[in-house]
Amino acid sequence: MVRAFFSGNMKQKIDFGKLADKFGTPLYVYDVNGMTDKIRAYKDNFKSDRFATKVLYASKAFSCDAMIRLVKEEGLCLDVVSGGELHVAERVGFDMSKVYFHGNNKSRAELEYALRLGVGTVIVDNFGELTLLEKLAKESGKKVKALFRLNIGVDAHTHKYISTTLFESKFGMMPASEEFRNCVALARQSGNVEFDGLHCHIGSQVFDTAAYKLAAEKMAAVLKQFTRPLTLNMGGGFGVRYTADDTPAATPALCRDMVSYVENALDNAGVKIKELLIEPGRSIAGEAGSTVYTVGFVKHIPTKTFYFVDGGMTDNIRPALYQAKYDCDVVGKESAEKTVKVTVAGKCCESGDLLIEDIMLPEAESGDRLVVYTTGAYGYSMSSNYNKACVPAVVFVKDGMARQVVRRQTYADLAACDTEDSGYEVL
Repeated sequence: MVRAFFSGNMKQKIDFGKLADKFGTPLYVYDVNGMTDKIRAYKDNFKSDRFATKVLYASKAFSCDAMIRLVKEEGLCLDVVSGGELHVAERVGFDMSKVYFHGNNKSRAELEYALRLGVGTVIVDNFGELTLLEKLAKESGKKVKALFRLNIGVDAHTHKYISTTLFESKFGMMPASEEFRNCVALARQSGNVEFDGLHCHIGSQVFDTAAYKLAAEKMAAVLKQFTRPLTLNMGGGFGVRYTADDTPAATPALCRDMVSYVENALDNAGVKIKELLIEPGRSIAGEAGSTVYTVGFVKHIPTKTFYFVDGGMTDNIRPALYQAKYDCDVVGKESAEKTVKVTVAGKCCESGDLLIEDIMLPEAESGDRLVVYTTGAYGYSMSSNYNKACVPAVVFVKDGMARQVVRRQTYADLAACDTEDSGYEVL
């Protein structure tokens, strides 16, 4: 099969059938040309003549050595959320001064690791975290910048599990809270943690850019209490096209809107900032990635037809977790008449392991390949070994050539952390 994806983010034609024959299925396939073009669109358009700007890749969307190396080569900063993601950055030699460490419950070991590596900025979620960070920085003689994450109560109209600034969210501090005031006071007294600015993130898969306008206004109002220009990080969450019903903004327009929203909000509030940050992740990796499966059995029951595939919720949990929708094709039959209403089901021992429900597809048979589009974000990164499934391989395609960047797990890998039975010990 050769297809240019309908969203326009796949910049090259990819033969999914040939890749499946060579590397097996399930298989994650990434269009490097598409990701590179998207990264450069952010870099070229997220600019202001009034303050500095930085684009951070949100690595939780998709992280492996090859991806973080690409981000490094393209000159972006990096947003990480765990010690594991920090370790990937260390492995590829990422400039740690350009790393921003997120998370609502960073462990002592993770903060010590970040300080030891020289991470440039920690996004502080709460007063307890700042207290620990200050203690560890002082003990180690390290200095680090801190942005304080705020919960500003903007409803981005996304799924409740990915709306991160509703007032009941676990993330961030209320701007008017005593906790936030205590964080500011502690940072002002610290000789090791520098209060560098504010952070917010209103949710994920956001299409309505007016939500960012409101967020900018709320953040500008908080900035009024500070006399020196600070850093403002507006987060990410920019939507992508999973199906034809999705209408994400084009990257250049989105960037210009974000800068304009912030500039206008600052003018109205009478404040200045020194730099503006955003954190795209899904919108860089999402549409550039696809997952290829092999159809196993085809099952007809009175109410529907199932196409069973050799993966499922272990390589893409989003349909079960968020009721996420996807588009797909039977490889080699893209132009065939779509006459069958199909539910694409995975092989896990769960009734909810359904990748796509009620999609019109051509007739398929055992051995056909099926490709699901826009799986580049939160597919591989949320994969699991449930049912002792092996995590699929990852292939990068660039300029018509392919290379495997993550090998497929083996059964031996599944037992790699199991220990020998050496008997029980008295506690």
